[in-house]
Amino acid sequence: MCNVKFKLFMDSNKKYKAFVVEEQNGEFIRSIKEKSVSDLPDNGVLIRVQYSSLNYKDGLSASGNKGVTKKYPHTPGIDAAGVVEFSNNSDFAVGDEVIVTGNDLGMNTPGGYGQYINVPAEWVVKLPSGLTLKESMIIGTAGFTAAILVQNIVEKVTPEDGEIVVTGATGGVGSLSVALLAKLGYDVVAVSGKESEKEFLLQLGAKKVIGRDGLQEKEARPMLSAAYAGAIDSVGGIMLENLIKLTKPFGVVTCCGNVSSPKLELTVFPFILRGVSLIGVSSQNTRYATRQNVWKKLAVEWKLSSLLDVYTEIKLEDLDEAINLILQGKIKGRTVVNMQ
Repeated sequence: MCNVKFKLFMDSNKKYKAFVVEEQNGEFIRSIKEKSVSDLPDNGVLIRVQYSSLNYKDGLSASGNKGVTKKYPHTPGIDAAGVVEFSNNSDFAVGDEVIVTGNDLGMNTPGGYGQYINVPAEWVVKLPSGLTLKESMIIGTAGFTAAILVQNIVEKVTPEDGEIVVTGATGGVGSLSVALLAKLGYDVVAVSGKESEKEFLLQLGAKKVIGRDGLQEKEARPMLSAAYAGAIDSVGGIMLENLIKLTKPFGVVTCCGNVSSPKLELTVFPFILRGVSLIGVSSQNTRYATRQNVWKKLAVEWKLSSLLDVYTEIKLEDLDEAINLILQGKIKGRTVVNMQ
């Protein structure tokens, strides 16, 4: 009966609003359009989106980056939180509050910048007790990624071992990494090129804020004086090279980005003489069981009391300007999109 009702709903020509990127004569045009639910892929779980969020990858998709999104017109939005309207999977019932992040959402599958999405059940996580739908999108992919990065630090390094460096500290992943590490008792050194944001980072829990200039200088030596117990890096390139060289014996460096460069020019000495670990994180492809456990942790023991202090809320109509800002590196903290 559910499948019959689902098909009837999909065929009902129900309309909704979506932020759509179109390719016209080599240019990418962004606008809000009226779409029909029947236009969505029939993937099995139809969700009415209440909140989404803005990530750098959304900016890339919205500006025509074919490495992220292959075909246009397209609706970006790699994060979505909302309510199940119909489902052909017994794990999800009508009315369930759910989260969808990662996988192919918003990349080549219509994403969270539409008021409806239709996704496979294995992409969907029930909203854990302790979080609201809005809070889950303040966290979003950025916070989920930060939690995995922090988990890799926690498993190998204790607060007593020394300071943890966080690069890109005013961005989504960076700011939430700073806050999570501080909550767990670590002394955090936040790296930022924005002097004006020093107070913001200190309020998040950073013990110290340093400029990025020193870490961006190319260093020929294979290792540098050991200074830090670990690092979380979302920048890549020379900065990541230097952090690895600065890490204490048996320290951990976790990374998730390459906005500076995807290249690393290193010797093996930090790894074989100091036993430094370099761990890469791909939150997009995280296993389902791990995804569920991380969200539960973020809802309870790792929930940030300052969560509501690190975000800006916008409407669908504000997205175009916000996308331009995130591509220019001018977004601080998290941006939540109210889709209601």
